Amino acid sequence: MNLIRLNRPQLTRRGFLKISGISSMSFLLGGCGTPTFEDLIGTLSEPLNQKVEKLIFQPQKPIPEFAPSAIQPEALIVNSFRGTPIIDIEKYRLIIDGEVEQPLSLSMAEIQSLPLTSMIIRHVCVEGWAAIVQWGGIRLREIIALSRPKSNVRYAYFKSADGYYESWDIASVVHPQTLLAYEKNGQPLPVENGAPLRLASPIKLGYKQSKWVTQITLTSHLTNFRGYWEDLGYEWFAGI
Repeated sequence: MNLIRLNRPQLTRRGFLKISGISSMSFLLGGCGTPTFEDLIGTLSEPLNQKVEKLIFQPQKPIPEFAPSAIQPEALIVNSFRGTPIIDIEKYRLIIDGEVEQPLSLSMAEIQSLPLTSMIIRHVCVEGWAAIVQWGGIRLREIIALSRPKSNVRYAYFKSADGYYESWDIASVVHPQTLLAYEKNGQPLPVENGAPLRLASPIKLGYKQSKWVTQITLTSHLTNFRGYWEDLGYEWFAGI
């Protein structure tokens, strides 16, 4: 896995939240937080936060879904840090590699031949908005199982066509409502919403739900690069 630290925009989402006075770290630390102090607190508290959140959010517990009448067709805001990438669907392949017995390179036709799962859930953004969306796709745990992960796998890294990267705990990856989605509200997933494949799950905040996914790497450990926004200071587990 070759994750590269990216050039950051001048004003990050975290910077905007801090300026707006609603950053969770600003709330906890008040006016005493320098960047160095905040980074230290985040480093020390993250293992504890992760354990507490796993107990609270129970990653395998099903989340209640919504009726079709609750769908909000126009509520899902498009967020992208580098614009929408151009993807040739005929050449597209989803790579699944890492600590697996059977690395995979799958076309969209192969992925769409697997059983379709549909769910109507609330997508929650850290910026303060939410949208009820119907997602359709393949359960992530079903496609991961095809690669025969080794018993020591604890995390999954997701790389996207626009350079975005994320990492999840394996319990959240195999949650029955975590999808690799290729449909939105019963229609093919629009490219601006992450086509051909994006993550969709009711158990994680929106910044964890990568769009334009091209590679999934299963691993027994986390590297220093945990996610685009997490490496700027966002919370890693990000459970709802």
